[in-house]
Amino acid sequence: MSADTTATGLQCRQLVKSYSGVTVLKSVDFDVPAASVVGLIGENGAGKSTLSSLITGVNRPDSGSMTLDGQPYAPGSPSDALDAGVVLIHQEIRLLPGLTVAENIFLGQLPTRAGRLDRARMNAEARELLESLGVDLDPRRKVQGLSMAKQQEIEIAKALSKKPRYVIFDEPSASLGEAETAQVLERIRALRERGTGVVYISHRLDEVLEVSDEIVCLRDGSRVAAWQAGEVRREALVNAMVGREFTYEHVAPSPSRDDVVLEVRGLGRTGVFADIDLTVAAGEVLGIAGLVGAGRTEVVRAIAGADRADAGEVLVEGRRLKGNGPAEAIAHGVVMVPEDRKGQGLHLDRSSAENLALPWEKRLARHGVITRRRLRHLSMQQRERLDIRGDMSKPVRSLSGGNQQKVLIGKWLLKDPKVLIIDEPTRGVDVGAKMAIYEVIRSLAEQGMAVIVVSSELEEVLGLAHRVMVMAGGRQQGVLTREEATPERVIELAVPAGQAGSR
Repeated sequence: MSADTTATGLQCRQLVKSYSGVTVLKSVDFDVPAASVVGLIGENGAGKSTLSSLITGVNRPDSGSMTLDGQPYAPGSPSDALDAGVVLIHQEIRLLPGLTVAENIFLGQLPTRAGRLDRARMNAEARELLESLGVDLDPRRKVQGLSMAKQQEIEIAKALSKKPRYVIFDEPSASLGEAETAQVLERIRALRERGTGVVYISHRLDEVLEVSDEIVCLRDGSRVAAWQAGEVRREALVNAMVGREFTYEHVAPSPSRDDVVLEVRGLGRTGVFADIDLTVAAGEVLGIAGLVGAGRTEVVRAIAGADRADAGEVLVEGRRLKGNGPAEAIAHGVVMVPEDRKGQGLHLDRSSAENLALPWEKRLARHGVITRRRLRHLSMQQRERLDIRGDMSKPVRSLSGGNQQKVLIGKWLLKDPKVLIIDEPTRGVDVGAKMAIYEVIRSLAEQGMAVIVVSSELEEVLGLAHRVMVMAGGRQQGVLTREEATPERVIELAVPAGQAGSR
């Protein structure tokens, strides 16, 4: 099929790309009409990132062709793509924390006046961009210390500052809650209304169905299916992604035991959260729900010793922690899997096996050395336990997102902790890996581990947890049993009276 040089839109024909002799994109056709949203789905490794890298000039295809609004299009670099009006909004945050919000938005295109930075104009234009996204954020403040959700919103504003004709959103909602995601989807609709073509890549299929005009599925580097969004059900998307009939239903977890492992009394951190009281029993999964900014991550970081609380106490099996940081918490059996696996959880240039051993090097070393044989044994142990797929001896960045997440979980399970805290356990992983991680969490609880799950996906929290603690504005709004924790009740608590419609 040849490209139609009279058509508007982005057209890709028979794109092929190989790495190290392995073909990862196999003669793929892909169209993005102007003023439309095309959802792009597929498991990790299906070829979505490779396709977007060719469209945005990060890599060049081995064969095939592209046209942009009827003209030949072959970007040799991201700057070529940007000059042509094609922008990629990455899943990974790429902001400079020491600069202000406005400086990050306009980095590389700072407005000047008489040869000097026009800071007033820069701040005003940044504020206008942020407000158009529904983001309440001072453009003069530094990025450092902002939540992942806020940083993602800045990334979107940064891309939109370039006034693109075509935008690729790569998992933009991975670190966002439902209210923030709704804002992003509204912005995408606004882009479509003004004639912009949008590619929306996401593992959150309900969002893809909601915002897309057309949906394209890749599997193993090939285009295997496409639908008009209003004519397909979620189950069909999942089956096309995995290549088989695939069903998964959350089932009620087994009853937890009576013995309390973790107790938190009156925990607080000035200006962040206050008066947190909770218990987690052996074999129990406690879910923590709430909108982004409610204080969920901040609370579990304080429990794990990553941040210091200035009120209250944390007890493990009745023994009070002194607040001496993560090392003390780990020594008492409390570990945490952070939400940002690449920024905070894994050393991407080291192997999966080395990552597994990093927190435990002193304990694992014999005569000051961890042998390769010992590393191999540990990695095979966790590989089998968590079904990690890929070469464990290669840098962990070579694995898919789902397998990276399993390595990160395995790293903290190596010494069988008493309390496992997981913040956003399935962020940015495909449907198959997501279900595998759910099974791991259930299995750990059944073996008697106390587990805390923080998630922006309400279905995830409700499906996994025995009880759900709901937070809003840094305060605990209630703890619900599994029977009480309906979506309506959780949302009611997460958005207290008087806050509905505000941020």
